Amino acid sequence: MKKPAAGTAIEFEPEFVAGLKQIFEEMIIFNQVLGLKITSIDTDRAAGRIEMRRELIGHYSHNRIHGGVISASLDAMGGLAVMAAIGARHLDEAPAQRLHRFGKLGTIDLRIDYLRPGIGDHFELRAEVLRLGSRVATTRMEFLGADGKLLSTGAAAYIVS
Repeated sequence: MKKPAAGTAIEFEPEFVAGLKQIFEEMIIFNQVLGLKITSIDTDRAAGRIEMRRELIGHYSHNRIHGGVISASLDAMGGLAVMAAIGARHLDEAPAQRLHRFGKLGTIDLRIDYLRPGIGDHFELRAEVLRLGSRVATTRMEFLGADGKLLSTGAAAYIVS
């Protein structure tokens, strides 16, 4: 696949998207524990969803989601957005080859701001890559209630090489 001209929208091959979903939703076992599911993926952003379950409760009398679930899920979504951006940077490679580039990806800095209690039957997550450098990627993430209200925000840096 040729690299697109600047400002041109691209779509990932179904094989690449399926591979990302398999890595994220099946091979990263902790994401299964969290119940993280990808709802959309683009060249520099990703969206996901978590269904509230009893196992995710952090405050028993309010049925609030645990802050650790919020933090871990935002970190995971930031990493997914970086995977997509890396995949978009190397469109000249076959999808399977691009999927092998994520072995060295790791979080080096993470900040979470808890704005409101996480109460609801499901939650939406969004992440976008602010900058993808040759060694470090920077992201911004959001954790939203079912009504679209912003509950938490995050910012992270990931080592990519």
